[in-house]
Amino acid sequence: MQIVTPKQMQRIEEKSEKLGVSKKQLMENAGKGLADLIDNYCRSEYGIAEGRSVVFLTGKGNNGGDCFAAASILVYRGYKITIIDIGGQPETELAKEMYNRMPDERINFIDGYRNKTVEAAIEAAELEYMSVAGADLSALENKKDRNPIDNILLHEQRRMQKVTEAVREADVVVDGVYGTGFHGQLDKNIASVFAIGTSAYCVAVDVPSGGNCVSGTVSQGIFKADETITFGYIKTGMSQFPLKKYCGKITVADIGIPKEAINITDGERKYFRIERNHLASFPPKRERDSHKGDFGTVLVIAGSSSMRGAAAFASLGALRSGAGLVRLASVEKCIDTAAVLVPEATYLEMECDDYGHMLFDPNRDAILEAMKKAKAVVIGCGMGVTPDTVELTKFVTANAECPVIIDADGINCIASDIDILVKKRSEVIITPHVGEMARLLNCETKMISENRIVVAEKYAEKYDITVVLKGAGTVVANSRNTAVNHTGNAGMSVGGSGDVLAGIIGSITAQGLGTFDSSCAGVYMHGLAGDAAAEKLGMEAMLPRDIIANLPDSFRLLKEKKKNMQGQ
Repeated sequence: MQIVTPKQMQRIEEKSEKLGVSKKQLMENAGKGLADLIDNYCRSEYGIAEGRSVVFLTGKGNNGGDCFAAASILVYRGYKITIIDIGGQPETELAKEMYNRMPDERINFIDGYRNKTVEAAIEAAELEYMSVAGADLSALENKKDRNPIDNILLHEQRRMQKVTEAVREADVVVDGVYGTGFHGQLDKNIASVFAIGTSAYCVAVDVPSGGNCVSGTVSQGIFKADETITFGYIKTGMSQFPLKKYCGKITVADIGIPKEAINITDGERKYFRIERNHLASFPPKRERDSHKGDFGTVLVIAGSSSMRGAAAFASLGALRSGAGLVRLASVEKCIDTAAVLVPEATYLEMECDDYGHMLFDPNRDAILEAMKKAKAVVIGCGMGVTPDTVELTKFVTANAECPVIIDADGINCIASDIDILVKKRSEVIITPHVGEMARLLNCETKMISENRIVVAEKYAEKYDITVVLKGAGTVVANSRNTAVNHTGNAGMSVGGSGDVLAGIIGSITAQGLGTFDSSCAGVYMHGLAGDAAAEKLGMEAMLPRDIIANLPDSFRLLKEKKKNMQGQ
């Protein structure tokens, strides 16, 4: 599924207008899509629409216009409609037109926007916003000789009481305050309305107000939606946490954008959400006369005396993903352990130092010979960071004629010598988590977490590699494309899960997919297996070995999807 940045969406809408579908028509279609979503929810939840209360929290932009268009439809379907303008009166021409279309006599309007005079009065009285909103009305109403500030505060209390009662009594609350262009921090008064306790079904229009659709970051007080209806395409930031968490269920509504309009982004970076239909060429077909050489050899250079499981996980992940042959190059103690867990692999014993880490000089020729037979090399899992492993990583990257997947300590080796990437001979995939990416860039993890998509893209462009930035909503980026993953769960947040992923990506690469496509397929299959494991075992009890054990379920689901697509 293609996704877009907010700026790309603006240009798509402009192109749509040139192709004959006006922005007005798009807004009307968006309003109908929103109305239908609310209607379908209420009818499934309550059986009838008549008398159900829908409260629209609106702003002054086009998101408010979408709400006005929806309100005009729902009011004639029997709904009790309330409009609360917490962001101010509509300012765009389209929003004004949709506002003026609404049948005033059938809709309850509440002034939810605080003007500057009220702000000044509250500041002068040194009162907090919510203390005013939640105060006892009788205190001021019964007060004798009220001064002008008292009258302003009384008016404000009455207004906020109406807002609070409407939100608390609603069956559905719709957030149409801010759109996809929001950045920065929410106004505290708007945030306080979002904080009103309600049992209503909460729907966000395009994106929850307070969410940044570029980075996926959120403002304090963001609207928390049960469902977000987004128009045309999912926006990039909605694929990332924490914003994704506040979106709830994401529904993409077709608002009539011509298919050709997306062509306006040709020549630009393309964005995708990884779906099963993107894995059309994987797994490769297995003919009856196939042999192990048809499905690639993966050389795994991993492990140390103190981190033996990482090498085993990477090797087994590669085998379970369909590689014809997996060869593990590691130290003796690691091989002794791996041979029990992964007897199907072959082994290349490496000389080690006194601490159980691989040496470089004594193993150089053996590694070079092994690389000549490989279709993909995975290096780094549990390897440790020493002068020798840094030299080993540099040597592999500079001499491998097949793609190299660098994970874990291999990435930490890069951080100590960035020339490793500059002098690469073949295609490279790196698979850092946020902490490892921060070490590569010598920055705080917070900067990475708040700019995951941009960081992955810029690093991929700078070194002409594929970056797999792991985490919830894993980002895959090369110099031209960006993909985000939506499979997987918090149960995979256990040491060893990343080693499994490195092996899976190495396996898929060895079977013939390009580095970007194999990375996308790998993170998708890895997450799908994790979801299958969580369903059987629960997120709390699952282990990386369970991800491997459930890879067969991933392949089964993938094949079922292909059959369904072929039957359509």
